[in-house]
Amino acid sequence: MNATDAAVSGFAATIGAPWLWAGFTAFVVAMLLLDLVVVHRRGQEVGPRQALAWSGVWVALALAFAGVVWAGFGAERAEEYVTGWLIEKSLSIDNLFVFVVLFGAFGIPARDQHRVLFWGILGALVLRAVMILAGSALLERFHWLVYVFGAFLVVTGVRLWAHRRAAPDPEGGKLARWVRRAIPSTPQLSGGRFFVREGGRRLATPLFLALVAVELTDVVFAVDSIPAIFGVTNDPFIVYTSNIFAILGLRSLYFLLSGLVNRFVHLKAGLAAVLVYVGVKMAVAGWIAIPPAASLAVIAAILGVSILLSVASRRAPSRARADTNAGRAHESA
Repeated sequence: MNATDAAVSGFAATIGAPWLWAGFTAFVVAMLLLDLVVVHRRGQEVGPRQALAWSGVWVALALAFAGVVWAGFGAERAEEYVTGWLIEKSLSIDNLFVFVVLFGAFGIPARDQHRVLFWGILGALVLRAVMILAGSALLERFHWLVYVFGAFLVVTGVRLWAHRRAAPDPEGGKLARWVRRAIPSTPQLSGGRFFVREGGRRLATPLFLALVAVELTDVVFAVDSIPAIFGVTNDPFIVYTSNIFAILGLRSLYFLLSGLVNRFVHLKAGLAAVLVYVGVKMAVAGWIAIPPAASLAVIAAILGVSILLSVASRRAPSRARADTNAGRAHESA
């Protein structure tokens, strides 16, 4: 049995325990309802402090769950979970660029954006579970698909690198126009309602159109991110939980960083490198087994360098402007 066969043989490790899936999903739904019904029941705009606090809560819960995985399944599974969570978390940041465009295209005010993202994440729970179960079943039946997934990730990474400087406006604009044409709607918002009746017809409001666009965007991003996590673990429960914990924190991260996403100028290059690395890892899995801890270190290093380079590139023009202003002041004196 080669490394690929040995890895794929572990697919049923947790998938045969429905109580794990049900318990985790119930916990997530309870947290989301707490967030919607208690914390944001008045539909107020999410401020930076609140977004920062909730981002910390979701990160803390994700890391605490890593401890649960460690205790229940061992250190290797915990390392796979953290690596998968880190991959999905970093890739999901790219969603923020599209969310900013979509909310602008549909004219969704800040006070209603949280509601759209809440229901979008709730839908993602179901959609991603279906995609992950389907992917794990395919990989268990057709082992050679691991190489197809690997090649797909390498190609995706190369394309992301080639378009790393492209603005997301055209894609967001096209998606917004398509959703408007496909769904009968009214251009007017109606508070926090998704549908209204006009002239005897039930029409969607821009709030619902934005929700559909967010769901479609999530499916597109999941096509990239789910195979990437299968590149570090073959356990569908680990893939699912790392996915969900990463996107749960995406709402708070959006409100925290929505005005700053354009400052991470080298993030897409880092994400491209992560996808290529994971794709190559999947392609050579039949001959070379890379430990989860090594993958975690490599991915963390790539993302850390891309963020540091982004910060440095933002500081350099500021220093240059400061030096220029200081020189002018000295000359005028």
